[in-house]
Amino acid sequence: MTSAIVAALAIAVTMPMAEAGSRRDEQDAARRAMLDGQVMPFAMIKRRVDAMMGGATYVGSEFNPAANRYRLKYVRDGKVMWVDADGRTGDIIGMAR
Repeated sequence: MTSAIVAALAIAVTMPMAEAGSRRDEQDAARRAMLDGQVMPFAMIKRRVDAMMGGATYVGSEFNPAANRYRLKYVRDGKVMWVDADGRTGDIIGMAR
């Protein structure tokens, strides 16, 4: 029983660390793409998307380095909205609720 508890705690501790490492890798890839001129700075893209979201609250984002796309997450009236933006142009290329 004790070993099962220890194993569960070990998993609970390492999962956030793995997630944090993955997030850091994603941020590094986005920065490299921006420095290489492959994508616009994220702040510019976010401002463009924010202007189209009618007061929705920004929650976070993900970067897909293979496609040079950002996925931004917003919440309005308790509903989550995902907005895909082309990292090269900043254009919105898709939305989902």
